[in-house]
Amino acid sequence: MNYGGLFDPEKKEKQIQELEECISSPSFWTREDTNEIIAKCNSLKEEYEGVKKLKEEITSHLELAQYLKEEPDVEMSRSLEEELSTVEKEVEKYHLQLLLNGPYDDCDVILEIHPGAGGTESCDWANMLYRMYTRYFEKKNYKVELIDYQDGEEAGIKSVSLLVHGEKCYGYLKSEKGVHRLIRISPFDSNSRRHTSFASVDITPLYQEEDVNVEIKDTDIRIDVYRSSGKGGQGVNTTDSAVRITHFPTGIVVTCQNERSQIRNKEIAMTVLKNKIYQREVEKREQELRAIKGEATEINFGSQIRTYTMHPYSLVKDHRTNEETGNVQKVLDGDLDLFIEAYLKKGVEA
Repeated sequence: MNYGGLFDPEKKEKQIQELEECISSPSFWTREDTNEIIAKCNSLKEEYEGVKKLKEEITSHLELAQYLKEEPDVEMSRSLEEELSTVEKEVEKYHLQLLLNGPYDDCDVILEIHPGAGGTESCDWANMLYRMYTRYFEKKNYKVELIDYQDGEEAGIKSVSLLVHGEKCYGYLKSEKGVHRLIRISPFDSNSRRHTSFASVDITPLYQEEDVNVEIKDTDIRIDVYRSSGKGGQGVNTTDSAVRITHFPTGIVVTCQNERSQIRNKEIAMTVLKNKIYQREVEKREQELRAIKGEATEINFGSQIRTYTMHPYSLVKDHRTNEETGNVQKVLDGDLDLFIEAYLKKGVEA
């Protein structure tokens, strides 16, 4: 069965076979990742069988089209057009799935939101983004763990860090890394003036443990413990369970305060730190490779990727793909597919 392009049926069949052998082994149910493996196997089967069925439908429609060319039938032609419209939507769905073929697209994600300069305005904007992504995760059925949350002084948030788990998580969310700009009439301005606010979104893949070869010396870090605050609950707030790790060589600071146990918070913080250090190494290698190839190097971190305008008109525009929509509220309610799909398509064409 030859499909060509990005879909590799032999590879998919081999992966399914390996996972089924793993599931059928006597020791399988003693593992901690049984649910993940079963979900991965089912996902691969669904993708494989779905594309197989789609190919059969397309072949059948082509045969019918050839027949109608020789023996015209208005009613059958109308029915074929309706069926082709459905097939076109299915092809588009699988096309997007096939675009998610990057080396880390299957990884879960560490997502962080930080307000820019602007005080209360930016803190409120960061909170709006937090709500937007939370709504998006609900629609995608992603599992979310809150690992750090800092309230703003007057409104909004100073920062929030999440672990996000789900199918092709990094593949979808990698498009969101960068600076997001909001233009609106400020609800905090008694003179109802227009304000511009900025917030940065950082997306780091949660790499497989065996891939992260990062050595952290005790002399390179400082570990601080303190009393948890924010959305941790009363049980968290009564002990010095929160952990902050500062990595001196890179300047990376990671905090975790969601767990009741200081030991567990430290474990999570160390995992996040290792992934962020490893991500820097990956980005450095990619930039060096682009330089060798003579390609222009684009620094995504800190770049303005999208503007959300609520006044004097309604428009959300992505500056990398030029994709836009006038329904700002729909986007802020978590409908990000328009922008994510445009980013994926542009990435393959580039």
